[in-house]
Amino acid sequence: MIRVKSIHVGDRLLPLSFNLKPGSVTHVIGPNGSGKSTLLSSLSGVGFDYRGCIQFNETDLKDISLSDLALYRAYLSQNAKPAFSLEVFQFLALSVPSSAKGKEEEIQQALDEITRMLEISDKLHRSIQALSGGEWQRVRLAAMCLQIWPSLNPYAKLLILDEPAAPLDIAQAALLYKLIERVAGLGIAVIMANHDINKTLRHADQVLLLEKGVLQSCGAVTEVLVPEKLEAVFKTKVKQATVDGESYLLFG
Repeated sequence: MIRVKSIHVGDRLLPLSFNLKPGSVTHVIGPNGSGKSTLLSSLSGVGFDYRGCIQFNETDLKDISLSDLALYRAYLSQNAKPAFSLEVFQFLALSVPSSAKGKEEEIQQALDEITRMLEISDKLHRSIQALSGGEWQRVRLAAMCLQIWPSLNPYAKLLILDEPAAPLDIAQAALLYKLIERVAGLGIAVIMANHDINKTLRHADQVLLLEKGVLQSCGAVTEVLVPEKLEAVFKTKVKQATVDGESYLLFG
């Protein structure tokens, strides 16, 4: 269990609290500038300018060394390609956790499954500098999953994704959500910032709705994704419709 108690970051993120259960998928939604990235960066331990308490089980995040933190969580930030050049397989090798030393068969199995799910198996010997934006994002996703894959890392608890679908096309985004479902099924908690509210409607177990650094609502999809709450935050009309038995949220 990951517990977040009254964390805040200046005026960018006002005090908020929630829990992340093993195997759960939490979406953080809200307009640009609402504090989504600030929240995820704080959870990752990259920035310690927050106040409040973040606990992995009973251990405070600030008491965890960077080397141990790399075993507990993986964090996909919004990031450009690095200046250096590596082949994809070399880049992925950098994310294999220290706990996987000597587990060559398990590493290969995890690599095969993850790259197959993201459809990048044929790109392992390409330079990362030769990848398209969508290909590079899927390689980064594969690296984060290798870092916290339970057969390689028994300490893994959390996968943090900051707008992971942003560089992906529709088909690639579908691969992303299948991978997230797989990771959650392995008992890893997943938290991600998301702009596609209808994807949140279908794929989230818990939703955090932020506006200008304030947590406006937190709970199950059916509790948070209601037109009245969304209209108040996004400042636009929201309607709920059903098409072929599927529920959709329509904006504008």
